[in-house]
Amino acid sequence: MEEDFSEIPAEVEARLERVFDQYRESVNPSLARLMQFGGFGDIEDSAEGCYVTTATGKRYLDFVGGFGVFSLGHCHPRVREAVHHQLDRLPLSTKTFFNEQQAQLAARLAEIAPGDLQYTFFSNSGAETIDAALKFARVATGKTDFVSTVGAFHGKTLGALSVTGREKIRTPFEPLLPGVSFVPFNDLDAMRNAVTDRTAGIVVETVQGEGGIHLATTDYMVGLRELCDERGTLLIVDEVQTGLGRTGKMFGVEHHGITPDIMTLAKALGGGILPIGATMANRTVWEKVFGVNPLLHTSTFGGNPLACVAGLTAIEVTLSANLAQNAAERGEQLLTGLRAVQNQLPNAILEVRGQGLMIGVEFPIQDIAEVTINILAGEGIIAAYTLNNPRVIRIEPPLIVTAEQCGCFLQAFTLSVQTALSMLEGL
Repeated sequence: MEEDFSEIPAEVEARLERVFDQYRESVNPSLARLMQFGGFGDIEDSAEGCYVTTATGKRYLDFVGGFGVFSLGHCHPRVREAVHHQLDRLPLSTKTFFNEQQAQLAARLAEIAPGDLQYTFFSNSGAETIDAALKFARVATGKTDFVSTVGAFHGKTLGALSVTGREKIRTPFEPLLPGVSFVPFNDLDAMRNAVTDRTAGIVVETVQGEGGIHLATTDYMVGLRELCDERGTLLIVDEVQTGLGRTGKMFGVEHHGITPDIMTLAKALGGGILPIGATMANRTVWEKVFGVNPLLHTSTFGGNPLACVAGLTAIEVTLSANLAQNAAERGEQLLTGLRAVQNQLPNAILEVRGQGLMIGVEFPIQDIAEVTINILAGEGIIAAYTLNNPRVIRIEPPLIVTAEQCGCFLQAFTLSVQTALSMLEGL
């Protein structure tokens, strides 16, 4: 589906062609061709709240939300103002003196985090938080192996990729970290059989985001906590997508009443303004990792003042605006509406599932999902499929999304699925 630029002003068309050529010559030629063919050959030009405006002047309602990044929407004024203020004073740390902003953010995270998670190491991305978690688990336990789940996604750095449960993206980079095994998600018996006396940690998401929006059961999460306690293994919970209100609670583990030994955060923590990652752990883990050598794991840009101010402000906005509650309410609205569409079009939709504003709609074939996404774009709504399961359209709007905006999405979604089904049946 190629973009139609026939009525675009000449100067805008020239800009589009220039950026496409730059992508093709200097960024990623295959990606450039794929985006243009898929009908996404426009350029992001500006964004505010739940809307993105492109170079051609089209305004899109964002129902992807940067895969969890834009929980506060785009360019939230309080975060933007706080970052501007810090930028004028001290954007980066010398790493020589104390960093006040890092200290404040770590203290605030310790206040709101579940259980006894007390200490935080800051990095720049979700994948880095997982790499840190794997290193910390090895040092803290003296063990080497990990168990992850089929369909999991934890990032694409070498360590994070090693515990990502999709062979298609792991295989080209093998050999990866040794001693990593994968078991089906929500299968506690399989996990029990996989954990050995060499297992340093179990790595798990409370909702498999890229795996197709699959929710962990409480019995499963409680069982993992008990299993780790029994076997002397650490429970590592990846909350990079689920953290900070996305699921209707501040953290996904709060739905299950457990506390991990290590928890990772990123995406929403930057307030939609700056990248930041956080790896949290309890005192026992921290003392074993950093007790002898406080510089055992470091990051040049991790915990910089600019990103930490964004993180502090993002937390305060999320709490003061009660965005977790809004996520729960708007999520229920969307789930109810999407299940009504499923009842109306049972041949088109296999299942609707989700928690808060992290929702997946699974189709019987990938083609229906892809065509639906393209038609939604034509209707002015951004949607995307999950990385490890392209038959599932993910629905992750900003947590500030309104009931009216959700209603607009549901109306457009119904029309798009109907149209996609008719198009494919006519082939």
